[in-house]
Amino acid sequence: MPFRIALSGLNAASAELRVIGNNVANASTTGFKKSRAEFADIFATSNLGVSANAIGSGVRVSSVSQQFNQGNISFTDSNLDLAISGQGFFRLNDNGVNVYTRAGAFGVDRQGYVVNSQQQRLTAYAADINGNITGALTDLQLSTADLPPRQTTTTSVLANLDSRVGTLATGSFDPAIPSTYHHSTSYTVYDSLGNPRLTTLYFLRTGPGAWDMYMTVDGSTSANIVDADAGSAGNARSLTFNSSGVLTSAASVTTGNIPSSGGSAAFPISIDLSTLTQFGSSFSVNSLQQDGFSTGRLSGVDIGDTGIVTARYTNGQSRTLAQIALANFSNPQGLRQLGDTTWSETFESGAALVAAPGSGTLGLLQSGALEGSNVDLTEQLVGMITAQRNFQANAQVITTADTVTQTIINIR
Repeated sequence: MPFRIALSGLNAASAELRVIGNNVANASTTGFKKSRAEFADIFATSNLGVSANAIGSGVRVSSVSQQFNQGNISFTDSNLDLAISGQGFFRLNDNGVNVYTRAGAFGVDRQGYVVNSQQQRLTAYAADINGNITGALTDLQLSTADLPPRQTTTTSVLANLDSRVGTLATGSFDPAIPSTYHHSTSYTVYDSLGNPRLTTLYFLRTGPGAWDMYMTVDGSTSANIVDADAGSAGNARSLTFNSSGVLTSAASVTTGNIPSSGGSAAFPISIDLSTLTQFGSSFSVNSLQQDGFSTGRLSGVDIGDTGIVTARYTNGQSRTLAQIALANFSNPQGLRQLGDTTWSETFESGAALVAAPGSGTLGLLQSGALEGSNVDLTEQLVGMITAQRNFQANAQVITTADTVTQTIINIR
């Protein structure tokens, strides 16, 4: 009798409706991947094969396969929201167990770890103290500690001294009297505690192609410039230029120790003068650079498309913290669903291949964005109609079989 065959059809259609219902229910779930019900016929066979007049025994659900095609990416207001454009999964640490997800709605817990709503920690490659990415995988943690200051060691001056000005007597310099020098420029250097120290360079022309340079720190001349030129006067650094306006004296100078301030250590600085010129044009300063900075507080975090996590500080500096790691699998459809839009590795999926975003087959990251569900509601509604018709048709087979059975019973 066809009752069992029709019953298997009802069960199959009901299973398809449940799959479609789950897809529709998660149409707005971040990182959700739709599933598809796949069916196979049931056929009675023997060791010698199937007879020519054998009739099938119905249908069964052979698989509910996941579809990992790309979902739509929408932008958000949080830098820690991440979307993967292409293949790959975020690798999460769930109390020592690795799980994987496409849902990139992350935040920060009280310890500074980047986590999702289930408190699973995002995995990344750690960076060393110099910001170089290492191969060590660790939980991504954002440190809120102040960035330590860096003491200035080197400065550089790109400027032009006006060759048309008159000359002044060597040794006549007084920073309080503007008529005792021709040009001056100031910039800030930093001591070992990150204290800003105002440094001013003064230039006075003493003869054709000859200049003296003086320096004050915080208005004091106690930090004298070390001048290796024999016979130089006072605390000046003697500068000489050829007829083409190019510096011919030593291209760098090391100062004496800049006095301590507030407990900082006294320190010298090296001044690069290689780009200093003397042309017949007005005094101009095109660049003043130094390699120190003050302490800074964390002001923001940026994440690049290759997963590089960069911290920005209030002192204008930035620091590489880590690089987010992605994982991929030989057979993503073999992953086991765990709920909460996460998957775990199985024998069928193969081992996780962990690497940086953009490498190999892995996609790139989009910060401030989330990947939506890949469910197409129109497609699902059409599939729902088809599954409903299949259910009704199988129910009709049962009704017809019942009528036939009743007719046989009524034979007298």
